[in-house]
Amino acid sequence: MAHAWVADRLGDPTARLKGRISLNPLVHIDLSGLLFLLFFGFGWGKPVLIDPYNLKNPRKDTAIIALAGPLSNIVLAIILSLISRILLSNSPLIVVNILRILTTTMIVYNIGLGIFNLIPIYPLDGFKIVGGLLPREKAQEWQGLERMGFFFLLALIFPIGGSSMLDYFIRPIMNFFYYLLIPIVSGGIV
Repeated sequence: MAHAWVADRLGDPTARLKGRISLNPLVHIDLSGLLFLLFFGFGWGKPVLIDPYNLKNPRKDTAIIALAGPLSNIVLAIILSLISRILLSNSPLIVVNILRILTTTMIVYNIGLGIFNLIPIYPLDGFKIVGGLLPREKAQEWQGLERMGFFFLLALIFPIGGSSMLDYFIRPIMNFFYYLLIPIVSGGIV
């Protein structure tokens, strides 16, 4: 939804006209991505379509639109962390413990999604962000890497010897955010 909202704010009504400025998860579900999530533990949603001809500065605005998704994940993780710390601190009630577990899980997923989507490999948002930051000539060369993105992504997530390259590159960043945002209760992470 963040991609759609920012695109609309920057002058492209395409996503709004397709009903994508919505918190209803059903409008964002891609059936293939959902099946992959259920069977393989990772998936994807419908991409937000934009028409760069509706944008004042297509390269820069596309980068801003791409940044909106990962940024919204990180902001949501921070908000959930604050809620956990303020409202759910050290209460013995079972309902509070269930809420603590749910918010912690949501923090973990949002941190993971936000950081993962910042990786500069097509089709992830990081690829579009880098393309928008590069000078025009370099951006055209960068766009040429798009056709290889799927293979780069597979190489990154495919486990070799029990771990993927993804573990080595982004796990330390994710752990930093986990320890920063997930509240510690009674000597352990909830």
